[in-house]
Amino acid sequence: MTRTTSLALAAVSVLALTGAALAQDKLELKYTVPSVPTDLHTQAMKVFAEKLEELAPGRFDIQLYDSGSLFAQGADLDALQRGNAEMTYVSYQLIADSIPEYGLLTAGYLFQSPEHYRAFLASDIGAEFKQRVSDEMDIQLLDACYLGTRQINLRTARDVQTPADLAGVKLRMPSSDAWLFLGQALGANPTPLPFGEVYLGLQAGTIDGQDNPLPSVEAAKFYEVTQQIVLTSHLVDAINVAVNNQTWDQLTDEEKTAMTEAAVASCDWNNAERIADEERLVSFFAEQGLEVTTPDVEAFRTHVQDFYLTSDRAASWPEGWVDQINALAAE
Repeated sequence: MTRTTSLALAAVSVLALTGAALAQDKLELKYTVPSVPTDLHTQAMKVFAEKLEELAPGRFDIQLYDSGSLFAQGADLDALQRGNAEMTYVSYQLIADSIPEYGLLTAGYLFQSPEHYRAFLASDIGAEFKQRVSDEMDIQLLDACYLGTRQINLRTARDVQTPADLAGVKLRMPSSDAWLFLGQALGANPTPLPFGEVYLGLQAGTIDGQDNPLPSVEAAKFYEVTQQIVLTSHLVDAINVAVNNQTWDQLTDEEKTAMTEAAVASCDWNNAERIADEERLVSFFAEQGLEVTTPDVEAFRTHVQDFYLTSDRAASWPEGWVDQINALAAE
């Protein structure tokens, strides 16, 4: 072998090693969700990936998994904490399961809009909340993406102005204790029933109504077997874009900023799409012949918050947080 050939082979080897090192430098981001591709917060993952690549080109190997293809529903958070995935959405309900006093954040009428969630996360108590979640759950919360506002959908139209007007109404709620408690707080007779049985339950009169965000009412065709939508807006729901600390701690300050900005961009897109969809559906349901009415929302809010605050559930809630979160809605 000539000296020239040896030098050439050495150069090729160096280039190969350099290429391998560069490939290894890419930080893997497996982003996993149980939701289907058509769901808006599934689509928002793509917005996140595109924005992060724009802000930090070539730094991340972003892999998107939907429909539970990587981890089944309910296993995503465990996967993050074990380091088997890097990102997912985490609900406030899941956080409350781990840190019970944060059940406060799942109470009816606490949050009033997507902006309200963000104002909370940006506040001093929001910083305290995120730090505790980081310390105890080993994840970072980057932003809150709007899931929708739950409304009441009744089989037979009635005049509903205050919670007293829902007395005796068999209102289908999800079967967990927390959901049934919310149904009681609304003044109704909460009735657990699997989601797949709600249409027939409404049709047969087994239940008098159900609560869900308007897009769910459309998708499940509940408008075919009901006469009224009551815009109680009793639960404005959101989920958090989350990354595990194992990944977060490897990032520079600039990369952390880029990841946070990408999360915000994805939630901006998601929120705008959901709000537009809900606005469209108010007209759609009216066109389908349903009465769409707005009750005395302040009467509902006052009653529901008092119902929670005078219950045993509130005993462990952080002192003063309800007032502080309520005040953030007006800022």
